[in-house]
Amino acid sequence: MSVAEPLIIEQRSGFTLATIMARKATPMDRLETALGLALPVTPSAKSGKGMTLVATGPGTWLAMGDGSGETTPAALSQRLAGLASVVDQSSGYAIFRLSGRGARTLLQRGAPVDLHPSAFSPGSAAVTLIAHIGVLIWQADHLPTYEVAIFRSLAASFGAWLEAGVAAL
Repeated sequence: MSVAEPLIIEQRSGFTLATIMARKATPMDRLETALGLALPVTPSAKSGKGMTLVATGPGTWLAMGDGSGETTPAALSQRLAGLASVVDQSSGYAIFRLSGRGARTLLQRGAPVDLHPSAFSPGSAAVTLIAHIGVLIWQADHLPTYEVAIFRSLAASFGAWLEAGVAAL
């Protein structure tokens, strides 16, 4: 879907999702070595090795994989055995990608988060609400492109909010 102000909205598919929770007293460097990727420790996202890790709280991340063998929840569970708990979330979430200048405008109408580039730039992430729906937002690039993760059961409601927001642009 696109409108006069450049905006592209798509619902993502072909990804895997897992919640990773570090075990108590597990050193971060051991987790990073097992994953082969630096862990974000503040509300932020880091990408590499076919996945994006989004910090959602202390010692907790949402791992979005490209669907390949090494990024599946089962593979992550094996790699992190004894270090962290891994829970498959692939069927529990919907991911919407919003990109273009209109993406920021649209999200600012619903999210009580400062999305100005000086405060929210590539790699920034936030757990917040849009239209009373819990969302996890992270900025993927300078376009800007945002990824918005929501519980799958609320995808239709979020889609309706998106349509109403696009109509108002």
